[in-house]
Amino acid sequence: MKKIAGIRDLLKNTRHRKPSMIFCPRCTSPKIRLNSSLDVWLTPKTYYCEECGYHGILVMELEPENEEIQKGKEEETSKKDLEESP
Repeated sequence: MKKIAGIRDLLKNTRHRKPSMIFCPRCTSPKIRLNSSLDVWLTPKTYYCEECGYHGILVMELEPENEEIQKGKEEETSKKDLEESP
């Protein structure tokens, strides 16, 4: 019973992230989709690209940067610009 409680706590505390955009690793097209509806639960996910015909399990995933990280980068570049100007 302890193991079940531990697993439940672990699942409760895991962070769920929003789905990110996926792209074809061969042609970088966003027109890539799951090959079959059974790929989600019965077999490993296999993807099919409508542009180049790629068929495989690997995809490229684009994750948006955090707003805080972007703000920090903008502040660093503005500080550098101020230091470099005469």
